[in-house]
Amino acid sequence: MIARFPYGVCVEVRAVRGSAPREVGARMLVKPNGTEGSIGGGQLEHTATTRARDILADWVSGNGPIIDDVETRALGPHLGQCCGGVVTLAYTPWLEPHLPPPPSLFRLQLHGAGHVGRALVRVLCDLPCTIDWVDVRPDAFPPIAPGDTTAAIDCHRVDEPEVMIEAAPSGCMILVMTHSHALDAAICETALRRDDLPYIGLIGSATKRARFEHRWRRQGLSAEAIAGLTCPIGIGGIAGKQPEVLAVAVAAQLLLQAGGPAAAPRREPLLAEHSCAGCASATTLCGAS
Repeated sequence: MIARFPYGVCVEVRAVRGSAPREVGARMLVKPNGTEGSIGGGQLEHTATTRARDILADWVSGNGPIIDDVETRALGPHLGQCCGGVVTLAYTPWLEPHLPPPPSLFRLQLHGAGHVGRALVRVLCDLPCTIDWVDVRPDAFPPIAPGDTTAAIDCHRVDEPEVMIEAAPSGCMILVMTHSHALDAAICETALRRDDLPYIGLIGSATKRARFEHRWRRQGLSAEAIAGLTCPIGIGGIAGKQPEVLAVAVAAQLLLQAGGPAAAPRREPLLAEHSCAGCASATTLCGAS
């Protein structure tokens, strides 16, 4: 028995054999007026929700003890699903109004709150991740109301963004897309001098990368350090250079990077190549974008 009345029933995937919609540990909270979380949708989630509501009704009416319950379902024979696996579900009294937040998939330090930066944050905001969003410009960030996002987003208006790179925790991913090429170069250089940042991404073309590499070699960066840069960014095979399209390609690359040691494939250059007097020399960087 429990000390106080539950808010609802937590349905958790306890075991899986074969193919199933969700992994072990996936949870859904079924409350009198709705649900949160998911155990994979489809018929499995539909029947589990119905059973959880019946259990909750018994608790409310006093017709059943408030205890854990467990069932095992064969997805094909019992539910008509094509997955073909077998899933064990636990139904547990839940004493809090919400499920705890899922663990963070990755930590990202994002430099730049322009069009692509904002589009990327919109894509990532519903994922469990941590974003330190950095810009040097006043009023660069859009308003973000507490509770509007699953992601934990902290906005930092700083004069020297390189300091944020130096303070980034080991394992943090870095993505640079500021309004200034000179600032991009300085931030990336600081990041590349560290050896514990698994992903350092820079928006731009192969030409932009080549010009930056020339400058960094003159400043003493090793070829091994420079090789740690991902530029262009984003997975390949996605056409279009609209901010929203680029954001999807880059978000997919971040998820691939977070899921394993191998970096995601790089896409074609994201920025159209340009020419100007300032870029006539490979050692000169301009703020054109």
